[in-house]
Amino acid sequence: MHENEIGTLIIDSAVHLHQDRGPGLLEMVYEVTLAARLRKRGLSVERRVSISIE
Repeated sequence: MHENEIGTLIIDSAVHLHQDRGPGLLEMVYEVTLAARLRKRGLSVERRVSISIE
C-alpha cells in the first residue's frame, strides 16, 4: 500500500470515528477505537511508542 493510500485510510477512519462517536470523549477512547478500526482495515498499529528527541 502506498503512503498516500495509508494517509487517506487513516484520515477517513478518524473522520468516521468522530462522526460515529461525536465530541467529548476522552482522548484515550478515541485512540483505542481508532487503533482497532485501523487494524480491522489491515494496518499494523502501535500506540504510545516512545521516541528519543535530540
